[in-house]
Amino acid sequence: MLQVENLSVSFHTRMGSTQAVDNVSFGVESGKITAIIGESGSGKSVACYSLLGLVPCPPGRIDSGTALFEGTDLLALSEHELRAIRGRDIAMVFQDPMTCLNPYMTIGKQLMEPLMYHQGVSTAQARTRALELMQEVGIRDPESTFDNFPHQFSGGMRQRVMIAMALINQPKLLIADEPTTALDVTIQAQILQLLADLQTRHDIGIIFISHDLSVVADIADDIIVMEKGRVVESGNRDAIFETPSHPYTQKLLAAIPTGHKDSAASTADPLLRVNNLCTWFGEGDKTVKAVDDVSFNILHGEVLGLVGESGSGKSTIGRSLLRLVPATSGTITFDDIEVTQLSARPMKDLRRRMQIIFQDPFASLNPRMTVHDTLAEPLLLHGIVNRKNVSQAILKLMDDVGLARDVARKYPHEFSGGQRQRIAIGRALATRPEFVVADEPVSALDVTIQAQILQLMLELGKEYGLTMLFISHDLAVVREVADRILVLYQGKIVEEARSEALFTDAKDAYTQRLLQAIPGRSLLTGIS
Repeated sequence: MLQVENLSVSFHTRMGSTQAVDNVSFGVESGKITAIIGESGSGKSVACYSLLGLVPCPPGRIDSGTALFEGTDLLALSEHELRAIRGRDIAMVFQDPMTCLNPYMTIGKQLMEPLMYHQGVSTAQARTRALELMQEVGIRDPESTFDNFPHQFSGGMRQRVMIAMALINQPKLLIADEPTTALDVTIQAQILQLLADLQTRHDIGIIFISHDLSVVADIADDIIVMEKGRVVESGNRDAIFETPSHPYTQKLLAAIPTGHKDSAASTADPLLRVNNLCTWFGEGDKTVKAVDDVSFNILHGEVLGLVGESGSGKSTIGRSLLRLVPATSGTITFDDIEVTQLSARPMKDLRRRMQIIFQDPFASLNPRMTVHDTLAEPLLLHGIVNRKNVSQAILKLMDDVGLARDVARKYPHEFSGGQRQRIAIGRALATRPEFVVADEPVSALDVTIQAQILQLMLELGKEYGLTMLFISHDLAVVREVADRILVLYQGKIVEEARSEALFTDAKDAYTQRLLQAIPGRSLLTGIS
């Protein structure tokens, strides 16, 4: 169906030239799913965007290559000719539907638009087809949600809308660019299954772009591995997973969370006690019970995993423990100190001993502060070092979290996602805390960077003697770091168990559902 040969794409700016795609060749067969795998910056998205004229020019430029789609070279077409193919014969599902759907248009109108543009059908016919497709992709009660706007849908539902929009003209080829990266593991499993079902039902070819081999383990027929703009390995799924030949492919496979933390049952006393914690938002009929009567302990030196889908209350629990949001009722006792009763001054002093690592370091780091200033702030605020010795303390922190010393004067935007997360970890550890809340610290990272950050956190946990609450929606990730795991559902704890016991003998139906949703379960060991 599609044969790409010797494709090269470069970007030219005042900072110089970058070769994003370098002499790439691959093919896509009708009725099959071809996965293109690689870390951020490997060129996988740029290679596919260039096929549809979606690479901005300038600064982008297609230097060479051909892309034969059913005998027609896509790279040789004018914008007008491409527009006739784009959205009709070849459709795209983008990574973030919230930024790709028009916030000013209803879902129904956005679904009808490509059908009316490409096929000239009437409004009534387009509406009927749109409702049918909404039903097919699993959007409940499409009649009542047809006139809703994107912000009124959840992330998973918005992604289903994007898939419906891509399929409405019954394309021959679908390009799905990281369509599940931002989704919970259970929603991710639903979207992957949906794509596989639709591919079979409509007999279309799919290019599935991802940074995570485990995501495509169960659905891909063929896999193409890209590194630094080049294809380093390709083959069918079994060959890639069973006998990978290139070191980079082997590195990607090794980064998939498959193991478990070796930990014996602890007899230590609790450092943190939480009793009947409730954190509610709103009033009256509009009250949202984000955390509803939750009780648990965290022992000295223990890593407690907290898992659940988005909206289950995980982050609210973490923020409540540090008084970043006020608890409605219940008690939080840290080292015999009742946290909920503290006034501002003693609470500030206590925060030296309790820190948090946020999910998105780009949002939580001050864009106007350099790494040096970011790490210096907590050291000086809490009087840990004086100004004379602060630079030496900062360099020690940078060494601990694996940052080169010569980047101390750089700003957050000058770093990659993994490097920014290292800065955030360094800031949290600056005060030498006893307890750290790690709120989804690796969910936005490439799988190889994720593995590095998890290993770093385990090593620093031992070095600093940390007690940790590790929050995630991904049980496979939590299994690597946690001694015990709490499963949260709609603000309530539905199961608590030691890490390995949870994987081998989960009791609650919701926990079993989370386990079933782990991508690439065939790659994991010890799951009953």
